[in-house]
Amino acid sequence: MPLTDTTVRNAKSGDKPIKLFDGRGLFLLLNPAGGKWWRFKYTYARKAKLLSLGVYPDVSLKQARNKRDELRRQLADGIDPGAVRKAMKAARVTREANSFEAVAREWSAKRSPTWAPTHAEQVNRRLERDIFPWIGARPIAEINAPELLTVLRRVESRGALEVAHRELRIAGQVFRYAVATGRAERDPSADLRGALPPIQTSHLAAITDPKIVGALLRAIDGYQGFVCDKVCVAPGAVSIRAAWRAA
Repeated sequence: MPLTDTTVRNAKSGDKPIKLFDGRGLFLLLNPAGGKWWRFKYTYARKAKLLSLGVYPDVSLKQARNKRDELRRQLADGIDPGAVRKAMKAARVTREANSFEAVAREWSAKRSPTWAPTHAEQVNRRLERDIFPWIGARPIAEINAPELLTVLRRVESRGALEVAHRELRIAGQVFRYAVATGRAERDPSADLRGALPPIQTSHLAAITDPKIVGALLRAIDGYQGFVCDKVCVAPGAVSIRAAWRAA
């Protein structure tokens, strides 16, 4: 007799495991500890097999039946549902191992011994703050240039253009490491050359006054290096300073 929502909800466990059958291979297993587990029993290649479909009430009776029906459709097509589940799990493990975050953390761990501690901390912080939340879980081989640019645009939009340029270089190193270790075909960051606005730099005004230039050249010509007593003094530097004042 098929189960009902009321039967499942009110079912009590005993001293031994109890099975409440719904039909077509689906049953509810009541554990002595109090848990209620959905199970699907089937036969494939003349072998009895068992799959877990989740825990009640996280998986309702209706949801468990839908899962059972999907598995029975696989059986009707000559497919072993257990083999499909194992393949999906293996693909998920591979996907997680080859995600941008996994590769980036591996790259950082291998490079950080040669970095200053402050630099290593800064690199990891930038990855964790600006890159991982957006593409960290993505397979690194599937990330393209427009997707990476979108991530960098977010950094640029908060007025941190120089940081965006630095993070582009960091991402490029991660991608090149992925290529070297066989987890990506190419580095998409190379396609973003010129995509970010250039960083505006300010330069000191050039000296154009002939008097100042002449005094500066004479001071440089008279520079004789450093001498040290209790405090290091640079005679040439004093002469240069005097030349500026004289001008």
